[in-house]
Amino acid sequence: MAAKNALVVRGGWEGHVPVPATDRRAADLKEAGYQVTVSDSLDSYLDEDLLAGTDLIVQCWTMGEITRDQMTGLSRAVRAGTGFAGWHGGIVDAFRSEPRYHLMTGGQFVHHPREHSTYQVRPLPGAAGHPVVEGLTPFLVTTEQYYLHMDPAVDVLAVTDYLDDPEHPELAGTVVPVTWTRSWGAGRVFVTAIGHTLDDLAVPQVHSMITKGLTWATR
Repeated sequence: MAAKNALVVRGGWEGHVPVPATDRRAADLKEAGYQVTVSDSLDSYLDEDLLAGTDLIVQCWTMGEITRDQMTGLSRAVRAGTGFAGWHGGIVDAFRSEPRYHLMTGGQFVHHPREHSTYQVRPLPGAAGHPVVEGLTPFLVTTEQYYLHMDPAVDVLAVTDYLDDPEHPELAGTVVPVTWTRSWGAGRVFVTAIGHTLDDLAVPQVHSMITKGLTWATR
């Protein structure tokens, strides 16, 4: 079987450690047999030949701006079958001014409490057979808890109960998606909202979800 090709695109706000985080993930992908290209430029989304040969795009690019042509190239590639995947702000707090991007990813970060919280992530019973969360049991993480605006068409796999937030007490108890997938044309999109720090990404259940999510999304 021919090796799969992954493109790792990283940049944006440095607070989400895009280089160290993607260095770790690129190493994991190589160990799994992928051929990996790493890019520090969104102009990679303009390279039609590169994208046509890419089976998986892993993006870690918090905030920032994407041009119309870059977004068109990315969306076209995913619609043609290239997988698209990422974690935390690197995928759901990217390109805040581009609605077409949010439509493709299926969710957008809008708030988190000032302090880190310890909260439980639980797979949905109806998702138990999905390969991304198969065998996953509820677990705790201590990190940023994202409140998200969501596309109702995504396939939610794991959720959390939003904790008491002094800034927005009316939100307490809201069930918020944590991990989801969606189809975009012939392509697959995988997202998890966890991953603010390298320690978050090393939590065994989080590492497992991301590893399985990238495999699932790959063409």
